[in-house]
Amino acid sequence: MISSMTGYGRGEVSEGHTTVMAEIRSVNSRYLEIATRLPRTLVLRENGIKELIRSKFSRGKINITVNIVHENATEVPIKINASTAHAYYSLLSDLRKSLKIQGKIGLEHLLQFPDILEVDELAQGNENEWELAKRALTLALDQAVRMRQEEGGELLKDFVQRIKVIETTLGEIETLAQQRIPEERANLQERVKILLSDPSVIDEKRLEMEFALLLDKLDVTEECVRFRSHNKFFLEALTHGESVGRKLNFLLQEMNREANTIGSKSNSSEIAHRVVSIKEDLEKIREQVQNIE
Repeated sequence: MISSMTGYGRGEVSEGHTTVMAEIRSVNSRYLEIATRLPRTLVLRENGIKELIRSKFSRGKINITVNIVHENATEVPIKINASTAHAYYSLLSDLRKSLKIQGKIGLEHLLQFPDILEVDELAQGNENEWELAKRALTLALDQAVRMRQEEGGELLKDFVQRIKVIETTLGEIETLAQQRIPEERANLQERVKILLSDPSVIDEKRLEMEFALLLDKLDVTEECVRFRSHNKFFLEALTHGESVGRKLNFLLQEMNREANTIGSKSNSSEIAHRVVSIKEDLEKIREQVQNIE
């Protein structure tokens, strides 16, 4: 079953006084792109988080946000770097005296220096917090996967319906092309008679050869057969569980190539109209395929 690259998932896990919330947003992309927004305590776990994503997705632009809430303020894994704070205060005091600034140095000035507050190194290695984050991420991932699969199922229905319409139109084109053969034969013979005042000098063998060449130019059977083959492989690819977006794009290119050839070979407004209809359906399918994983 095909999967869309558009999806959303959210997971939340609580244990004790700690709650971890994870959100995953996925949109289409040619490759797998992963962007993370993590609390400082999980920055060192970024590679592990990306591995979780790669285990589920092969394509798409994935945005991950993880938040950690500690109900008990004493458990917030941040500490004050007192020596750094004193050093900044001393520097600011010297600067104030040097510039003869009258104002006092307050806490708001010191907080402009982010390294005064730092993450406790022990907190960075908190395995319990990491386990909660993995559980929340797994819940979010499973939800996003389900959403991508559900949307993929809707796209599948649309693709199958449009391919059926194209198959019907190809049948109409073949019928119209066959109907044109006797018409073109009669037209050719008439043109020859007009050009030659004496019909007896017509070389029937040469005329048949020219007619055969004309038929070859008008015959679209080969193109229709190849087109149907591409349709068959396209529908088969939709039922595979692997990432098939690139393969579908390639098949659509080949379908479009056959449609162009049919249009250029057929000297008929009726056939040309149907070729335009096919190309419109192919374009609608192509737009949707861009979102297939």
